[in-house]
Amino acid sequence: MHEVRPRVGVIGGSFDPPHVGHLVIASEAHARLGLERVLFVPAAAPPHKDLVQRTAASVRLEMTALAVVDDLRFVESGLEIERGLVYTRDMLTAVAERFPGRELVFIMGSDSLVQFDTWHDPEGVLARCTLAVAPRPGDDPEVVAAAAARWGAARVTVLDGPPVGVSSSQVRARVAAGLPIRYLVPEAVEEFIARRGLYGRM
Repeated sequence: MHEVRPRVGVIGGSFDPPHVGHLVIASEAHARLGLERVLFVPAAAPPHKDLVQRTAASVRLEMTALAVVDDLRFVESGLEIERGLVYTRDMLTAVAERFPGRELVFIMGSDSLVQFDTWHDPEGVLARCTLAVAPRPGDDPEVVAAAAARWGAARVTVLDGPPVGVSSSQVRARVAAGLPIRYLVPEAVEEFIARRGLYGRM
């Protein structure tokens, strides 16, 4: 009889700042895939993003902790930052070491799935986890389905959840322009950004 192992979700990203889109995606994956918990793992230095003015890793980790503190399904992890890891494959290896006996599910947006073949060692990533993919507004469903099929239906689940068109870059731009970000980020994150003077006018 096939052993059913507990499943842990992992959502990575710069979280600069974490926003409601991250939380909605994690919540959907948790519900649809029966996850034990979801780890939010801020990247030390995301290789796919131009983050010359990146907010310090310790600050992004603190914001992530504030974003998830009120939800028992979610927990932040400084694993990637602490170990100076660069690639998702290596981060997943570290998570597997910390959570032995768990099946890992890496949660990403459909925009990331479409570009997954450009990631470092995508087959190595898939050797360590399955993928849960949240549709992003504007992404062609047929393109997303084709990208999922490329890696195999057993390894990629496209979630049928509400697409949320919020991005961290949009939040940063609104702060810089003096526009409100309430309801785009958790209240504790909004207060932290204001208190620390993050993303202000240049």
